[in-house]
Amino acid sequence: MITLTLLHPLQSTPVQTWNFPTESVVRIGRAADNQVVLYSAVVSRYHVELQVSGTEWKVINLGTNGTYISGKRIEQQTAEDGMVIRLARSGPMIQIRLNQQSAAEAPQTAKEAFEAAQQKVESIP
Repeated sequence: MITLTLLHPLQSTPVQTWNFPTESVVRIGRAADNQVVLYSAVVSRYHVELQVSGTEWKVINLGTNGTYISGKRIEQQTAEDGMVIRLARSGPMIQIRLNQQSAAEAPQTAKEAFEAAQQKVESIP
């Protein structure tokens, strides 16, 4: 199972959540045939694809404006529970949750994950 949460751009609080209990591929973008549709000028029609590879989920950039994790542009990366991806340098932020956890078991809130990612970016020389 994978859960995606759109985060508020300033407060990093959840705005909208999508659960995908059985899908092996989840697409995010502006086009209406994506599983997660985001209307933003910086988001490509088909921006990101999340797909199961063995026991892991992969984050695959398809967008012209890029996909960023901890401030670094990626083409493909293994998803980690709680990670936050950003569509384009200044676009929407989405937190990834893997498997099903109760809030008490979750290692980080969306705000904590965002703050941790910001600290990583600020520490890059």
